[in-house]
Amino acid sequence: MRRLLLLAVAAVALLAPGAAWANDAQFAEARAQVETARQLTQEAYVAARAGDRDRAYDLARTAYLDHFEHAEVPLRLRDPNLVLDVEFAFAEYRNGIRDGKPLGELRETRNEILTGLRDVDRTLADKGVVAPLLAFLFSFGILFREGLEAVLVIAILLGSLASGRATGYRRPLGLGVLAAIGATLLTWALTSLVLDLAPVQRELLEGVTAVLAVVVLFLVSFWLVAQLEQKRRLEFMRARVASAIAAGSALAFAGLGFTAVYREGFETVLFYQALAIFAQGLELWVVLGALTAAAALAIAAYAVLALGKRLPFKQLLVGGATTLLLLSVAFAGNAVRSLQEAGWIGVTPIEGEWARLQVFLAELTGIHPTREGILVQAVLLSVYIAGALYVFGWKRLSRRRLEAARV
Repeated sequence: MRRLLLLAVAAVALLAPGAAWANDAQFAEARAQVETARQLTQEAYVAARAGDRDRAYDLARTAYLDHFEHAEVPLRLRDPNLVLDVEFAFAEYRNGIRDGKPLGELRETRNEILTGLRDVDRTLADKGVVAPLLAFLFSFGILFREGLEAVLVIAILLGSLASGRATGYRRPLGLGVLAAIGATLLTWALTSLVLDLAPVQRELLEGVTAVLAVVVLFLVSFWLVAQLEQKRRLEFMRARVASAIAAGSALAFAGLGFTAVYREGFETVLFYQALAIFAQGLELWVVLGALTAAAALAIAAYAVLALGKRLPFKQLLVGGATTLLLLSVAFAGNAVRSLQEAGWIGVTPIEGEWARLQVFLAELTGIHPTREGILVQAVLLSVYIAGALYVFGWKRLSRRRLEAARV
């Protein structure tokens, strides 16, 4: 009877004058009810773990009857199957608490509910403008930065072959590059399969993937800036070509082309896998960003490799690295959030509205209303700012002072 009344009220609201405004307000209220249901679901598990099954059952029941049920009406308009999935999970959760099921089973059901509520939030939320734009820019930045570095490496290798009068090794070098592209595609397929089938808690898997992406982004971006600033890249690649020429083996050149490109390919796969986890619902914009980056890379590769044009690689790569550093800050916030949901990190809520972003924007920026996540992001961003001031400020100033002193 209660559900019928809710449906009747919703129908009247949608058919009445000003229904568009009522509809928007209804979806906003439903998302607030979903957030409350999520918090109560967490509290129910904490109570069950403490041995207070009666309180845990009351909390789980309240989460469903007094909160999630109010979100069911607008949710049925968009995804009725999702309503049923979450309903069944809530019923299993309550019954498990009441019947004394082990904590391990309750934890799995709780995680299923939290995942479902996250999907509900995405379904009810408006994507807006900023979130799709960020998804596009991050996707573009990943492929363009990694691809541009690969183009630069190939150009250096070809130039070294020409200067060493070893242009006959271009073919095995090209075969190595093609093999690296194929290996990158295979890596994407395998990692996707592992992420789908791994017998690991979803939140933990998301957190570990994000942490790994942050570490690689951190190391790669600072390494790239250091290489550009110290001008070691050219000497390093020429030395490798000289070693391959000395070996006089086509296989050595094929291996040189493979290793030079596959490193970029592996990083691209890792970053896109992490982005895909936190850009659910914005897949179209991620694909558009990747396609735009591929087109830009094709133009850049043709200009450099076919026409022999010189591009401002340093500025382009530093700009791309900056985008990826910002992406790593977002990944860091999302990693903390996932590990909190997995129960590996404590949660200290932030009540301020500034930290309670719309779901798509929150997952693309990594800003969630917990002190732990905001603190990690602030520390990481501070490290990046300090590093940039050191590399582009202090070091350059010191070098200019030294040159002036020599003069």
